[in-house]
Amino acid sequence: MKKILAFMALTFITQSAYAQNVTLMLDWFVNPDHGPIIVAKQQGLFKAQGLEVDIKEPADPSMPPKLVAAGKFDLAVTYQPQLIRDVVEQLPLTRVSTLIATPLNTVMVLADKGYESLADLKGKKVGYAFDGGLVDATVGTMLSKNGISIKDVELINVGWSLSASLAAGKVDAIYGGYRNFEMHQLKMEGFQGKAFYVEEEGVPPYDELIVVANSKSVDKEMVAKFNRALELATQYTVNHPQQAWELFKSYGDGEKLDTELNRLAWQDTLVRFSLRPKAADRARYDNYAQFLVDNGVIKTKPNTDSYILD
Repeated sequence: MKKILAFMALTFITQSAYAQNVTLMLDWFVNPDHGPIIVAKQQGLFKAQGLEVDIKEPADPSMPPKLVAAGKFDLAVTYQPQLIRDVVEQLPLTRVSTLIATPLNTVMVLADKGYESLADLKGKKVGYAFDGGLVDATVGTMLSKNGISIKDVELINVGWSLSASLAAGKVDAIYGGYRNFEMHQLKMEGFQGKAFYVEEEGVPPYDELIVVANSKSVDKEMVAKFNRALELATQYTVNHPQQAWELFKSYGDGEKLDTELNRLAWQDTLVRFSLRPKAADRARYDNYAQFLVDNGVIKTKPNTDSYILD
């Protein structure tokens, strides 16, 4: 038994000594959207693949893909819409993994205000958190499907105070509220939200959260190992959600992650995780890129071969 334990200890030390260091920048502070990454870290799945993944949170959520493009980080979590725009702007980025395989964005209203469809927003105020051309494209498309236009509403930048602005009556609706977070935030504040889902209102479906690498220096072998660990972590999370939650909330400062909002969001996010992180639907990416072209967000549609790792 002593010999076995000594061998196991030596194996662990050897693996740690030769583990490949990988730097990963998240898109925002750690939250349930990053579940598989954190579970893979906590379970030692990255280490089992020979990787030592150093996870960082950004001070500015717009910076992670730029830092990867500049060679400062190996990997970054970002968004499919953002990646397509970054590629058009000649940033050397390529998609290597999918974390969240569906849109999370919605147009959200308060349930007791009588909004039966988006057409009822005519003459109302719609708050949003960021621009980048996507507000007019997405909200405009959703409103158009319901017989009105973007000119029929007043758009107001409310920063990151989305649910608070809606609850306070400063706006009549918000765009950018995540279906797995802001809905729960409203309920915790005593309000019942109602969501209109972008993919049901004329916007092509897309992957909300993805992982990107530098297209000029991407290490395909490392990426394959990263994706294998991510796949195993996702399988475990979906099969054992409570045990995975325990792993997740124990990461870093456990008290910081063990919140009512995170517990509620965790349950809603489980069905959004990509069970095949490596897989990419090129036609889906192409359709969304065409949507961006049609709505003037980008001028040219990039070839999917240029930004999806083979």
